[in-house]
Amino acid sequence: MSAEESEQAKPKTIELLIPLEQYLAAGVHIGTHICNKYMERFVYRVRPDGLYVLDVRKVDERIRIAARFISRYDPEKILAVSVRQYGGRPVEKFCSLVRCKPVTGRFIPGTLTNPRLQYYVEPDLLIITDPRADAQAISEAAEMGIPVVALADTDNKIEFIDLIIPANNKGRKSLALIYWLLARQVLRERGELAPDAELPVPVEEFEAKP
Repeated sequence: MSAEESEQAKPKTIELLIPLEQYLAAGVHIGTHICNKYMERFVYRVRPDGLYVLDVRKVDERIRIAARFISRYDPEKILAVSVRQYGGRPVEKFCSLVRCKPVTGRFIPGTLTNPRLQYYVEPDLLIITDPRADAQAISEAAEMGIPVVALADTDNKIEFIDLIIPANNKGRKSLALIYWLLARQVLRERGELAPDAELPVPVEEFEAKP
């Protein structure tokens, strides 16, 4: 176990959604060598090599908050987006469980703003995987007044994002775990899963192929 993992494993005051070791094994806490001012509040420490490490407890807290927020919306009016390859499968599995609409791969300009477009949709809520890769979706959501929930790493810009889940949003295992947890927590918030019940699919099924 590395130094930051050892320190983050110290006794916690609030029980996490999953064991801390599971978060750490997925690399959810691994940030980048750049951190913007807003994301500093989610940082646990900076390693000697300059890599920013996210606070797992704050990641966990934001998953709970985001799930509560998402659960208030009609599932059919929620759009979840991932342009990046590693986010595609997690988003699609998330949407299949919470019954929202996925957009993976290329995000066609005008999807949220051009009613004449074949792929036009009118969501009430947008969930995005990477503010950099999914910038077009964020821009269109801002234009249309659609609230945005986003997974954000330490180096991501956060303009036009309403609710941030700090996380490693580039790793396969990290994205799989975040979306698996988010799906489980949304269903629990809706009362479709008991507070201690598990999803019918394991986290491994959320993981993109290498």
